Amino acid sequence: MNEGMNERVPITMSRLRWRCRRGMRELDTLLSGWLDAHWEDADAETRSRFLAVLDAEDDALWDWVTGRAVPEDAGLADLIQRIVARQP
Repeated sequence: MNEGMNERVPITMSRLRWRCRRGMRELDTLLSGWLDAHWEDADAETRSRFLAVLDAEDDALWDWVTGRAVPEDAGLADLIQRIVARQP
């Protein structure tokens, strides 16, 4: 499938839940918990950042949520902090 087609695939909750599954219970819980609690009310910018979080490599994501590293993008760093704190 080419990139143009990917952009047309609707983002469903089931697809997002699947993408939240990382194979590490702690990450699964954080990502799925934020998705279930805040996705529906999130604005477009926050949703875009959450999708960027889901695109991150597991090692980087784990370092971000444990505070060992901070994403270069300030908006992404803010969202990571909110995910960890379970805030919108």
